[in-house]
Amino acid sequence: MLLGAIETGGTKFVAAVGNEHGEVIEEITIPTTTPDETMPKILQFLNQYKIEGIGVGSFGPIDVNRQSPTYGFITTTPKLSWRHYNFVGALKEKFSVPVAWTTDVNVAGYGEYKLGNAKGTESCLYLTIGTGIGGGFIQSGKILNAYGHPEMGHLLVKRHPDDQFEGMCLYHHDCLEGLASGPAVEKRWGKKGVELSTNPKVWELEAYYIAQALVSYTLVLRPERIILGGGIMNQKQIFQFIRQQFKEMLNGYVDVPDVEKYIQPVGLQNKAGIIGGLLLAKEEASKTNFVL
Repeated sequence: MLLGAIETGGTKFVAAVGNEHGEVIEEITIPTTTPDETMPKILQFLNQYKIEGIGVGSFGPIDVNRQSPTYGFITTTPKLSWRHYNFVGALKEKFSVPVAWTTDVNVAGYGEYKLGNAKGTESCLYLTIGTGIGGGFIQSGKILNAYGHPEMGHLLVKRHPDDQFEGMCLYHHDCLEGLASGPAVEKRWGKKGVELSTNPKVWELEAYYIAQALVSYTLVLRPERIILGGGIMNQKQIFQFIRQQFKEMLNGYVDVPDVEKYIQPVGLQNKAGIIGGLLLAKEEASKTNFVL
């Protein structure tokens, strides 16, 4: 079975053709400019193959409510040229195949759940911490959506008493994304994260906000495993700070798996999204139902 996958990002689109096992046959990367420039190249690439389904993980917000008249649209994204773009509609015009449509974090989380560091679990929370922060939750093989998809990056967190940084979020200022995203680290400290690797104060503060969020997600969702990805998590030293502060904040209130296993880095590296897209395309082509 040949399948297509598309992962959209702020600077690039990745498209791939692969099989139902998540194995990639061919892959291309296209700069993210405008729909008129980017999409024809993606469609042309996929059209070289006789694919039976397409899985898409898109930056958001997006409309994932199948009952909505704008299902399949990118909605109020800050990327102005992509606002209110009918992504699924563009694919359906070209291909008469099922399309699995979800967020970029959901496809990466699904890849990790099936073949990555959450393989073998019943439930997985995936969080990416980079240019922005977003999360997805997988339970018994199904992606959690409701009226819309979760926006986990905008969780409100308690400010550290020594942190005077105002926050970067245009909507909430000092939400999780506003205080702990890559741009927030750079603006607060005056340097990019990669230049701050040897400064433990940076990563202790970062861990303070991330650990708070993980406690909240744990209390609400009770996942079996948490996977952390994104550029910030390339600073591997941060994991020890997150796990330590998570244990202190949770304070034994509920049982969780051993924290070393509970909070994990990504296992599929930068392929999680594409692999997840292929696997979701397989499920959609097989008429598997998702939580909407």
